[in-house]
Amino acid sequence: MVTFTFIRHGQSTDNVKRVWAGWKDAPLSNHGMKQATALGKWFSDKGIHFAAILSSTLERAATTAEVILTHQPGPHPPHIKSLLLREQHFGSAEGKSWSRKSYSGATLGEENCSSGTSTNHSRRGDRFPGGESKKDLSARAERVIDELLLPYILNTTGPVPSHVAVVSHGLFIREIVDALYRREFGGEGLLNNHRGLSNTGWTKVVVNVKRSIIRPSSPSASKLDLSVRITAINEHEHLDNLVRQKGGIGSLAHDPKQKDIRGFFAGSTGASASSKS
Repeated sequence: MVTFTFIRHGQSTDNVKRVWAGWKDAPLSNHGMKQATALGKWFSDKGIHFAAILSSTLERAATTAEVILTHQPGPHPPHIKSLLLREQHFGSAEGKSWSRKSYSGATLGEENCSSGTSTNHSRRGDRFPGGESKKDLSARAERVIDELLLPYILNTTGPVPSHVAVVSHGLFIREIVDALYRREFGGEGLLNNHRGLSNTGWTKVVVNVKRSIIRPSSPSASKLDLSVRITAINEHEHLDNLVRQKGGIGSLAHDPKQKDIRGFFAGSTGASASSKS
């Protein structure tokens, strides 16, 4: 048995700007860093130890994974980054506002519809020019299962059940969870019930191999009969007492050097006070 905890990255500066942010990279905001830190501490306080942490290569997800990693007990689990775990690619819409108006007064979606490229998200084959559709995303999710997750599912011979964290993106996590669900139940009914994740919200899926069926046509290949149980969706207890910094500070890009500068001046102030006393 293996447990996968799928985690959405902390708030990024592009989340604050409300733009289409798929493969376009952006750092965590100050508030996003606080979210990631709160989650890392929460996992540690609850005694949740990961055998591995997988993440998207995009900065907002990779940084979230690194923060979680720093709060894990030693020896730290490996942090494995994969291009396959990136968010949906929005093509020509990348970096543009969700409701950007053109000079004609049309929204971005209306512009694409008028040019024959639909952006109706209820139709899974639609895509922005140069981007991915939901069907493309679903196919990539199947690759994630086969190439990244199955090795952990198959390697469950140890006395302690394996627990793997997967830090990715809201839309793509939804597709991965649905693809896992289809491995046992078929169909696509889960998507309507799994509507997404808050920043650093997490969903837990427990997977077990019920049996392995050998294909007569190819004895070397087998079809796994999986048991898939979704035990938590969009949990975010770690955010209950988190307070956003005022004055727009929480929305700014997190700069790790800024903490060092504040510490330096705090130390200087303390030294001055000591010399005067």
